[in-house]
Amino acid sequence: MGHPIELSDIEAQAEHLVASIAKHPSCVVAFSGGVDSSVVAAAAYRALGDRAVAWTGIGPAVPLSDRDDAIRVARAIGIRHEQVETSEITNPNYVNNGPDRCYHCKTTLYQTIRAWADKNGLSAILSGTNHDDLGDYRPGLKAAAQWQVIAPLADLEIGKAMVRQIADLWGLSVADKPASPCLASRIAYGQVVTLGKLASIEAIERWLHMRGFHDVRARVHGDGLLRIELEPSDWNRVLSSGTRDELVALSIEKGFRFVTLDIMGRVSGSMNRVLEN
Repeated sequence: MGHPIELSDIEAQAEHLVASIAKHPSCVVAFSGGVDSSVVAAAAYRALGDRAVAWTGIGPAVPLSDRDDAIRVARAIGIRHEQVETSEITNPNYVNNGPDRCYHCKTTLYQTIRAWADKNGLSAILSGTNHDDLGDYRPGLKAAAQWQVIAPLADLEIGKAMVRQIADLWGLSVADKPASPCLASRIAYGQVVTLGKLASIEAIERWLHMRGFHDVRARVHGDGLLRIELEPSDWNRVLSSGTRDELVALSIEKGFRFVTLDIMGRVSGSMNRVLEN
């Protein structure tokens, strides 16, 4: 277990973050409403005021709950918030869902943000990529580099634990929010991304959230297989007869033939295991 972070260290890192963003004349923050992008948006507003904009891409792979969080958090920060539809679902390279799907998604996102920023006279594009993200398989980082997207958290070597501490320091309601990547990340590589699959994943995860299961994944594999990831402490509750029966019924209604509970538990990036040598 790591050492607790001193308040003075948190305050210092928060000040460094704000100062690093203040060097830009203006900025657009790629804003999902998660803790990372929320901290960057809050820092940008502190640094640049009305010259900072939080920008949320809207597509079928973005859960409605995340859109609601983005609206709520942006309002609490005070930053201008724009929501713009993106068109990654029309890109065959995205829909075919190879291991580089995220690259094509982020390319569409950053291309759309850049065009919007240029039209509205804003300079830098900022992302919520933190330092811990650099050690994971994230093809979207290649797209970020190509579109000159700045990652102030990563540049300052601020990892997830510190991000949450800064969020708590600034009173952001998403300080403890679990990671929430796009719904397409729940679909196994090689399985085509469809609107129906995305809607089914969202419906099942929303059903679980409404019953108090907070950190969940509904992962889709071939042959109609649905793999549920939960924290081990939640297994007994989800396997209780009533809850299990309702979950199975909902899954069948959404088109799945097999419903499994992964006894490895909730593991971020578990779909990437197939890419390991």
